[in-house]
Amino acid sequence: MDIKDIQELLKFINRSTLTDVEIEQKDFRLRIQRKQDVIYAQAPVMQQVQPMYQPAPQAEAPAALPAAQPTTSPAEAKSADSGKNLFEFRAPLIGTFYRSSGPDKAAFVNVGDTVSKGQALGIIEAMKLFNEIESEVNGKIVKILVDNAKPVEYDQPLFLIELT
Repeated sequence: MDIKDIQELLKFINRSTLTDVEIEQKDFRLRIQRKQDVIYAQAPVMQQVQPMYQPAPQAEAPAALPAAQPTTSPAEAKSADSGKNLFEFRAPLIGTFYRSSGPDKAAFVNVGDTVSKGQALGIIEAMKLFNEIESEVNGKIVKILVDNAKPVEYDQPLFLIELT
């Protein structure tokens, strides 16, 4: 491949939507990657819309919503109802959560199990890749917040772990 061929290839890539091209010949290899342009979109301004129905009158005004609480870190989280040191383990990625490595296999952890830092808690499947998720703390599983084979969002709470 000579320089004119490379220049033509670059022109073609610039005109196309391709972001990654790799060509390999006997003694020659060429890889071209184009950075994606970041596109910012502005959300439309919401307008006040009159409801098509009138809600039933309420006897009392609803209580004010509580202020947003900061998310817990791997440090400690106090449970208001039990006074125990609890850590909220959150999903590190989006995908489908599995409690075991197969349908006929035992769950990685159950309520009451003691876990150590680095121990497998489950699997999250994302784009046909199975990612084992590991505990960030030492403790005891108090509650499992997601059912097996259910979709999870990034940063969604999966387990409550009592710190030891």
